[in-house]
Amino acid sequence: MQRHNFKRLKIWKEGMFLIKETYKIVRNFPDFEKFNLVSQLIRCAVSIPSNIAEGTSKRTNRHFIQYLENSLGSAFEWETQLIIAYSEKYISEERFKECELKIQEI
Repeated sequence: MQRHNFKRLKIWKEGMFLIKETYKIVRNFPDFEKFNLVSQLIRCAVSIPSNIAEGTSKRTNRHFIQYLENSLGSAFEWETQLIIAYSEKYISEERFKECELKIQEI
């Protein structure tokens, strides 16, 4: 298997964009969410491109695919946390829809 340069992968770049967006989103959350929802959203967002990058170091496509699946799991987890943030009115409907669309693209 030819190893990928993760920095050139569109999915990795989109994951990095999602991290930036996540940090923007959580700035306005209540303080009591700092160690709960804020922490969870950030960890999920960081995990998405991190797993992609780690997967590119693997020698076989099978292993690479496993890391992509882990990344997908983090994306679903992030979307769930986003739904919670929206249901608690921490983010607007417009922002929610923008982010939901972005995660579905990933």
